[in-house]
Amino acid sequence: MITENAREFAAALPDGGILLGLDPGTKTVGTATCDAGWNFATAGKTLPRGKFAPLRSALEKLKDERRVAGFVLGLPRNMDGTEGPRAQATRALARNLEQAFALPILLWDERLSTVGAERAMLDQDMSRAKRAERIDSHAAAVILQCAIDAAAQDGLD
Repeated sequence: MITENAREFAAALPDGGILLGLDPGTKTVGTATCDAGWNFATAGKTLPRGKFAPLRSALEKLKDERRVAGFVLGLPRNMDGTEGPRAQATRALARNLEQAFALPILLWDERLSTVGAERAMLDQDMSRAKRAERIDSHAAAVILQCAIDAAAQDGLD
């Protein structure tokens, strides 16, 4: 099941469970996980983006290690809400993940998630080199946190 609705996604996971957030870029995929109660998201690894098979293997390892119940993917929309090639690529990734793992997938509007992650890292006085290395995983954590917060606002936590 692939949805853009947090309520539908939460209904597919009535007992909660650990979620794997993904910020798919053109060169890398940032990852983040949340606790089973959907309280807080934590930045994880940044994976190389290329062919699906190696990415699938890396995600399968994370899924198995953490016992992931579902995925939250950042959907890169333009500021006016339209979708371009990157959004189409994310939708294709979601279909591949659904076929590979048969877990619920939430596509979450990621507008300004990288800006939020950058600001948080600047607040931590993180060096430019470390920010560049970690921006994708921190953006994945922002995306995942926004999605679980939306589920909680709907009374579905």
